[in-house]
Amino acid sequence: MIIRRGLVVSYHSALTFSRLIRVAVFSTSILLPLLPRCRSILRLSSSSFSSSSSVRLTSPGDMAESRTPPVAKKVEHVMEMFGDVRVDNYYWLRDDSRSNPEMLSYLREENHYTDFVMSGTKQFENQLFAEIRGRIKEDDITAPLRKGPYYYYEKNLQGKEYVQHCRRLIPDNKTEPSVYDTMLTGPDAPPEHVLLDENTKAQEHDYYRIGAFKTSPDHKLVAYAEDTKGDEIYTVNVIDSESLKPVGEQLKGLTSYLEWAGNDALVYITMDEILRPDKVWLHKLGTEQGSDVCLYHEKDDMFSLELHASESHKYLFVASESKTTRFVFSLDVSKPQDGLRVLTPRVDGIDSSVSHRGNHFFIQRRSTEFYNSELVACPVDDTSKTTVLLPHRESVKIQEIQLFRDHLAVFEREQGLQKITVHRLPAEGQPLEGLQGGRSVSFVDPVYSVDSTVSEFSSRVLRFKYSSMKTPPSVYDYDMDSGTSVVKKIDTVLGGFDASNYVTERKWVTASDGTQIPMSIVYNKKLAKLDGSDPLLLYGYGSYEISVDPYFKTSRLSLLDRGFIFVIAHVRGGGEMGRQWYENGKLLKKKNTFTDFIACAERLIELKYCSKEKLCMEGRSAGGLLMGAVVNMRPDLFKVVVAGVPFVDVLTTMLDPTIPLTTSEWEEWGDPRKEEFYFYMKSYSPVDNVTAQNYPNMLVTAGLNDPRVMYSEPGKWVAKLREMKTDNNVLLFKCELGAGHFSKSGRFEKLQEDAFMFAFMMKVLDMIPASG
Repeated sequence: MIIRRGLVVSYHSALTFSRLIRVAVFSTSILLPLLPRCRSILRLSSSSFSSSSSVRLTSPGDMAESRTPPVAKKVEHVMEMFGDVRVDNYYWLRDDSRSNPEMLSYLREENHYTDFVMSGTKQFENQLFAEIRGRIKEDDITAPLRKGPYYYYEKNLQGKEYVQHCRRLIPDNKTEPSVYDTMLTGPDAPPEHVLLDENTKAQEHDYYRIGAFKTSPDHKLVAYAEDTKGDEIYTVNVIDSESLKPVGEQLKGLTSYLEWAGNDALVYITMDEILRPDKVWLHKLGTEQGSDVCLYHEKDDMFSLELHASESHKYLFVASESKTTRFVFSLDVSKPQDGLRVLTPRVDGIDSSVSHRGNHFFIQRRSTEFYNSELVACPVDDTSKTTVLLPHRESVKIQEIQLFRDHLAVFEREQGLQKITVHRLPAEGQPLEGLQGGRSVSFVDPVYSVDSTVSEFSSRVLRFKYSSMKTPPSVYDYDMDSGTSVVKKIDTVLGGFDASNYVTERKWVTASDGTQIPMSIVYNKKLAKLDGSDPLLLYGYGSYEISVDPYFKTSRLSLLDRGFIFVIAHVRGGGEMGRQWYENGKLLKKKNTFTDFIACAERLIELKYCSKEKLCMEGRSAGGLLMGAVVNMRPDLFKVVVAGVPFVDVLTTMLDPTIPLTTSEWEEWGDPRKEEFYFYMKSYSPVDNVTAQNYPNMLVTAGLNDPRVMYSEPGKWVAKLREMKTDNNVLLFKCELGAGHFSKSGRFEKLQEDAFMFAFMMKVLDMIPASG
């Protein structure tokens, strides 16, 4: 899946998306605030800041804070199109080199101001952080995954920010994998072997993230991709898995798309100057990067490349996709020198994804007619001869498939809920015909989240991840023959957590056009009064066909256990209700996303889950656009807004093809070089619609090295809000100067961000006890 300014995806799975999208990572915190500024038509050019009247805030403990917020200088920048003139006085904040001293000075002033305003609640924030961290079992391992002769797993150490990548030999690895397999530990077990310790690697960097970790088919080598700035430009290292010594030279300037082609070659993808994945390369170990062979160059700037391996490990698939079209090449890993072969042709409006088993390719194919996808199969040697295995269904969306030697697992979505259906396949080499029935995996909670994960192709064991808003992330092994599920791992939640104290619900809201919008809700039944007096945090995203499924987040307990209600609004533009749900929340229907969210907020108030004075909202990246649009449309409806790395300068960004993501996202937001799209996008673009009105309390965040949403977008939004808004509410801007779209990289650093956001919300809601 390719993501731009946004989520993907799973809250409890690691994100390794290389192709950019304005996506929100739901496992990280989100931000917000606000402050009063007088409107002025003066243009300032001699200094970065001007003085203004000081702001006096009253905190819960009658603590008075008085300090002048930063004011960005104004430099008139005039833009004209279709006879429409726009003036951006803060355009100067954009510096693609991220080195302009004046710009950096302004960002630091904003950070200092944020620190000052929040200094009175620092003790409470630290208490929250200790509480959140105290729920985590710091020394823990992931569920071991059986791969060939080893169990592979990740290990966390007490007090350490990052993981170790480990493996152990399986004493009897010739036995058929079973759901009852258990990795032996202790003195009589094969020794643990640490392949990579991220803590050691991260010591030299403020930011550190592994985007890919791949063992060679013979398990003798490891290739891993690391990002040390947060800009999502990776360096790949290859090491001997036993000695841990480097093998060959580093590969630099890559995406995190990386796969082995046999035991002595790698295939990877690089980006162009606007960070569009455009070239796929074959690298022979022991040779210089400069001699690598370019297998394909995608020259159409509406398309980007991605790479993945088949479950059978016999083929690599290179896909080139826009927002409406996707076509696929195959590479036989036994003959990488033969190069790529066209597997599905490029046909406008046809989106195809490919898997392999035996002498067949399995193709998930979507079109305008079959918008929820169909599944077909074709012989490897005749891709034009297809057989329909699963036909298109109007009410059921095929999300993805996972192939095994004898089985097919289909991850589907119906009425906003996920399903897994397992089919037994005929023996390899036998004819494939339409699939009937299938066995469904059952789940307990009324609303939940299910994610696929790596499984052994030659086994009958399907592994998946499961959680709900009250169920911690769990790993299950499912026997596809017997239907038996075995829990392999449940994330430990310390501190007396009891899932029975929490209630999860699904409610439906009628939008302005009559569409039914689902909401997922969780609260502590011992604390929530449900009489309109409870504080509530409403989360939304609604872009890129991304589904924000009901997920568990340990830090959220610090809200629920203080009486908060947490709600996810599954608004149009996402993928929760199928492809049409997405189509009805993009391009010239984008405003449905915003009005759906407003309808959810109004309905929650009607149902007495909260009141306007207790209603907070949160969105990140493209979800930050949702926050910006909604707060311009209905600022009276919310008390607190948290906008993380928000995509808020929509029109200006989408008019500039030199900015990453712009060209590839004209099919998402529209091409404003066309008059109809220009004026429609201008009508909701948050920066262009800031007006002289009262705004809620707001916290806005950014990352200086963010390649998906440039830091200057939230920067100029905050500057314009300070200039225009007519209230005395709090507006804070927090920019991480050493991070990117996903903020800080350490696991405890992310918890600290959650504590900061929670402290901000509770400060505004006057919920911080005097001792805090």
